[in-house]
This record gives sequence, structure tokens and C-alpha cells, in this order.
Amino acid sequence: MKFFKEFKEFITKGDMMSMAVGIIIGGAFSAIIGSLVTDVLGPIIGLFLGGVDFSTMSVGIKDAQIMIGNFIQAIITFLITALVIFIMMKQFNKMKKEEPAPEPSDEVKLLTEIRDSLAK
Repeated sequence: MKFFKEFKEFITKGDMMSMAVGIIIGGAFSAIIGSLVTDVLGPIIGLFLGGVDFSTMSVGIKDAQIMIGNFIQAIITFLITALVIFIMMKQFNKMKKEEPAPEPSDEVKLLTEIRDSLAK
């Protein structure tokens, strides 16, 4: 019983819910980036490389087909995803600048002066 109680507390914590939302959004984001690479960037890059279609690029070794084009698309997808996350985190950190410490109250200033005077 204790195990299930601890598990329930774990999955209902705010951090766990935020992580779940992040994973769901990340999955959707991954699908968008995958489509961008496969459906938009792949054909454009293929045009610059003389009409190469990455989705059909493969190397045959005996009966095995090694899908090099799919691997290239996965690398491009990774790089674009990493770039977008880097830009997002850079902007997030810029917005999250630390606020300066508030000015101490008059009482704190007075107590500091008294402390410094006693120290001398």
C-alpha cells in the first residue's frame, strides 16, 4: 500500500505534470521538424545536389539495403531540433535575468551601522 501511495504522490506532483506536458509537446514538435526536413528541406537540398532524393538514397550490400538517405534526414532533423531548442533556451535565459537585490530597509541600515561601530 505504501508503494502505491508514494507512486500516486509522485505522478500528481506539479513537476511530473509539467514534464508530461513537455514530453507531449516535444513529440508534436518532433513531428513538425520531421515533416519540415522530409517534405520541405529534403527536396530543396536535393535540388542543389542535382535532383537527389534523400528518401530513396540507399546502398546495397548483397541482400541488405542500407538507407543512407533516411540517416541523412535524421541528422538534419536532429540539427534543426537542437538549433531551435538552443535558440529557445537562449531567449528563456535572457528573459530570466536575475533581479537586483532590493534596497535594505532603514532599520537594517541602522543595525548595520551599529554593528560596524561596535566592531571597531
